[in-house]
Amino acid sequence: MSLHALRLLLLLSAVLLTTNGHGQSRNPEASLDAVLRPYLSRYDLPAIAAAIVTRGEIVAAGAVGTRRAGTTNPVSVEDRFHIGSDTKAMTSLLAAMLVEAGKLSWSTSVSEVFPELTSTMDQALKAATLEQLLSHTSGIPSDTDAHDKLIQQSFTLEKRNLDELRYWVIQQLVSLPLQSKPGTQFAYANMGYMLAGAMLERITGRTWEELIVERVFEPLGLKSAGLGPQSTLGRVDAPLGHEARDGQSPKPLLAGPGGDNPEVMGPAGTAHMSVIDFARWAGWNASSGTRAPALVKPETLRKLHTPIVEIPPKPDAPPGTPSAGSYGFGWLTMKVPLSREPFLFHGGSNQMNLADVLIQPKYDFAIVAMTNISGRRADEALKALAGQLYKSFAPTHALE
Repeated sequence: MSLHALRLLLLLSAVLLTTNGHGQSRNPEASLDAVLRPYLSRYDLPAIAAAIVTRGEIVAAGAVGTRRAGTTNPVSVEDRFHIGSDTKAMTSLLAAMLVEAGKLSWSTSVSEVFPELTSTMDQALKAATLEQLLSHTSGIPSDTDAHDKLIQQSFTLEKRNLDELRYWVIQQLVSLPLQSKPGTQFAYANMGYMLAGAMLERITGRTWEELIVERVFEPLGLKSAGLGPQSTLGRVDAPLGHEARDGQSPKPLLAGPGGDNPEVMGPAGTAHMSVIDFARWAGWNASSGTRAPALVKPETLRKLHTPIVEIPPKPDAPPGTPSAGSYGFGWLTMKVPLSREPFLFHGGSNQMNLADVLIQPKYDFAIVAMTNISGRRADEALKALAGQLYKSFAPTHALE
C-alpha cells in the first residue's frame, strides 16, 4: 500500500467515528463531521458542510451544526444550502448549450438580440457580446446604486413573469453608460449576468428558471436543487441564511422577501442545493466533459473553464466575489501555494450564505464547502477548511 493510500485510509477511519459514538457513516460516503465540527465554534458558524469528489465519486461528505442559530435543529448532508454566484457557471453552461445548438454565438451582441432597444441603448453597449457579459468584460460596472434602484423598481410593476421583469430591468439598464469599452477591463457585474440571462430567454422563449431546471438540474440528477431561499415559506426545513452582526448573535433570515437575492437576479445567483448535489456538479466539471451526461462537448466545457481576463487584485473584495486570478465563464483560475496545479474556483454569497467550489480537472478532483452565514469569518472558515481537506485528500503528486 502506498504512503498516500495509507494516509487516506487512516483519515477516513478517523472521520467515520461520529460524535454519537456508533463509528458508522450515515451515508455511503465517509463522514467528514468530525473534521467539520471544530469550525463551528472557531468561526462562529451556525452550520457547515463539505464534500470531496475523486474521479466522479463522492468519497467523503459531512454537515454539522444547526439550521437556525440558537436551536438544536441539526443539518444533514441532504439539506439545501444556498450557492449564490456559483450559479453563474450554470448560466454560462446554458449559454454554451445554445451556442452548440446554433441558436446564437459567443460573439452575438446585445443589439442583435434586442434590436428594438438600440435607439436608447448606450452606444458602446450595442457591440457588447455574450462572451463579454459572461466573462465580466462587457463594460457594465459592478453593482451600483442605479442598479439597485432598478431592481427595487421592478417590484412595483403589475403582475409579470420573471422573464418579463428582467426585460423591463434591461430596458433601463442598456441606456446607462458603461465604465469601460467592452472587452478591455474586468468588472464583476451581476447585472451583466442578468442581461446574458435575458438574452437566453429571448432566444429560447423560455424563462431562465425553466432552462436551468430542465437543462442543468434534471440531467445532472441534482434532485435537491432549486431557486430562491433554501427553506420553504413558513418552515425551517433547510439551513436558514444568517446575517453576521458584530457583538451580537447572527440573525436568521426565514424564507420570504429577505431570504434571498431578488428573484429577478436569478442568472447571477439564486440557486440552492445539498452539499451532495453541489459535489455532483463539481465532479461533473472536474471531468472536463468526459463523463455523462454529455451536456456540451468536452472542448466547449474546456472553453468555459479557460481564463479570458486577468482580475486586478482586490484584497477587500466581499466574500463570494473574485479578488485575484483570472476569469473565464463563471470560473476563476487561481494558483495557491499548497498545489502545483491551479484551481478552478468560484465563491458564492447572497450575504446570508457562502459556498465555495474548487476543482482540478487535471486530477479529476473537487472540493465543495458551504455555510449558512456570510462575512469575513465565514470566508476564512471555508478557505481554511478547503486547505485542510486538500492536504488530506488530494493526489500525492498534486501537493507541493
